[in-house]
Amino acid sequence: MSVAKKSVDTIRILSAEAIQKANSGHPGICIGAAPIGYELFAEFLNFSYKNPKWDNRDRFVLSAGHGSMLLYTLLHLFGYNISREDLMNFRQFGSKTPGHPEYGKTEGVETSTGPLGQGLGNAVGFAVAEAHLASIFNRPDFPVVDHYTYVLCGDGCLEEGLGYEACSFAGTQKLGKLILLYDKNDITIEGNISSTFSEDPATRFAAQGWQVIRVNDANNLAALRMAINRAKSDLTRPSIIICRSIIGYGSPLADSADVHGAPMGVENLNKTKEFFNWTEEPFGVPAEVKGHCMGIADKKLEKEREWNELFRKYEREYPDLAEKYKRFMSAEDPDFTEMPGLFNFSGSEATRASGGKILNRIANAMPNLMSGSADLSPSTKTELKGKGYFSPDNREGCNIHFGIREHAMAAICNGIQLHGGLRIACSTFFSFSDYMKGGIRMSALMNIPVIYVMTHDSIGVGEDGPTHQPVEQLISLRSIPDIKVFRPCDGKETAAAYISAFTSDSPTVLVLSRQNLPNYAGSGLTAMTGGYILSDCEGTPDVLLIGTGSEIELCIGAQELLAQEGIKSRVVSMPCMEEFEKQTEQYKEHVLPSAVKARVCVEAASHFAWYKYAKDYGEVIAMKTFGISAPAEVLFKHFGFTKEAVAEKAKISLNKVRGNN
Repeated sequence: MSVAKKSVDTIRILSAEAIQKANSGHPGICIGAAPIGYELFAEFLNFSYKNPKWDNRDRFVLSAGHGSMLLYTLLHLFGYNISREDLMNFRQFGSKTPGHPEYGKTEGVETSTGPLGQGLGNAVGFAVAEAHLASIFNRPDFPVVDHYTYVLCGDGCLEEGLGYEACSFAGTQKLGKLILLYDKNDITIEGNISSTFSEDPATRFAAQGWQVIRVNDANNLAALRMAINRAKSDLTRPSIIICRSIIGYGSPLADSADVHGAPMGVENLNKTKEFFNWTEEPFGVPAEVKGHCMGIADKKLEKEREWNELFRKYEREYPDLAEKYKRFMSAEDPDFTEMPGLFNFSGSEATRASGGKILNRIANAMPNLMSGSADLSPSTKTELKGKGYFSPDNREGCNIHFGIREHAMAAICNGIQLHGGLRIACSTFFSFSDYMKGGIRMSALMNIPVIYVMTHDSIGVGEDGPTHQPVEQLISLRSIPDIKVFRPCDGKETAAAYISAFTSDSPTVLVLSRQNLPNYAGSGLTAMTGGYILSDCEGTPDVLLIGTGSEIELCIGAQELLAQEGIKSRVVSMPCMEEFEKQTEQYKEHVLPSAVKARVCVEAASHFAWYKYAKDYGEVIAMKTFGISAPAEVLFKHFGFTKEAVAEKAKISLNKVRGNN
């Protein structure tokens, strides 16, 4: 038996043993796709196990994240900091080998995967980032950015709509350094895919502009090698290698759904070992396999040394470009205090329009910023002026036409951000954030600072009607851990929100208005606290008026009406609940004194988020139904969003407090 085949069998058995010990996992893909993983790591993937974050490494994405044990075993064999004990602790509390790959937890894991299709989108983002950075920095004889993105998926990833979106975009963009290895075993959890996925993937991908290559037996390492070489030889289009495999190959459960998502059982594991003539102790690696794989991994270190030498020469030949490259890769923030006009706004203006101006001012100081939209930049105002559009003919373009592909847009942006060297913002209408929720959630889970610009933020959208008027989306996004949701009331708050987003390590959603809003004297950088006193009264207020976005105008109007009746009120702008909750208890008490029990919370969205601040005697003016197609001003009046209604609710709250005292 060749050492290569023995290495493949080692991957199979280690994976099956870890899953059996955990009594949880997905052995089928790990066993069936082991030759694909081995061939890629041994013959093609450029990596440095001593420096897993080496800039010019090839990226490998396991889109079929349920096969995580396949990846962990490969990393273990090829020198990464994954020990035998880590494999034995698969899926256990605090382990470096969680059930699905998690970015930031395990060396060599480029992105968190598991929700099928997300990894495909991430891989497209990696390829976009590589192409964009290469166009900026590469010079003749100096390919300082020159690497491939490989992604392994199964049938499930290609059934997901996200897979269609991402692959269509990749084909249109001719991302020739993207290579998709499709483990085609025709089995998902419910059984054979004949009743759910009968199309011909080869025809589909050819129609999407991909090079299509077939490997009729995934166990044939030579055929896999030839296929990957062929894929690498065509840089004019992405490539898919359709690898025919048998799920759970060699086990008694092979080619059945029984081996997809559950341990095989001790008896079946032993029979599988017999099939492969396996005699090692549990979790043992044959000495020749260990030496073989580590020998390969050590040779690959030379690639990094060669690149380091290339970059030293590049620094001498192109010192300015080299410095620029280092700034890009260090993710250095610009000095926002030096940006002219960032807070200069007057009159009334939609926050989407203010946001567009701010984004362009920032882009002028942040050349590594890219921005894209789901075919809506004329409405979301997120185009970076004069910076071109990324395309096969203009890789330096900083704007991206994602097309009407919200879910893929979010996943691709995650990949761009994860690649390193770039910052990314993307936009759509707020009601369509539902289409991209999976990608937004992955941004938060990985704690990466993708910026989501969501415009047309409420019933203020007006005539487009309830399909385009977001109601429940704010509470939906606010419920995601580790994400910031800003709904600014004017241009200056929008600028503060952008600064918060660009200086953050986590994702941010900016929720911006279609309709014009006034600019307030008291707004500004303080909005970064998430909540602050925008307009106050003399002495202790009788009532607090708390709102966000366009409803701040109603609070200011109500403050004036109440003052005419001798009622003192304070207007608190709460553009970001998440940031407000991070403030000290003293600060929060200063803004929302607990002694002031009369309160009105106003937001043209779901009411659920507001009872925390309204407390026992407060009133909430919010949406409890969908909207209606009508002019915005008609809708605000119909649903009770007027300054008079706010003032009336303030008096009701005051009466409740006084009646209880």
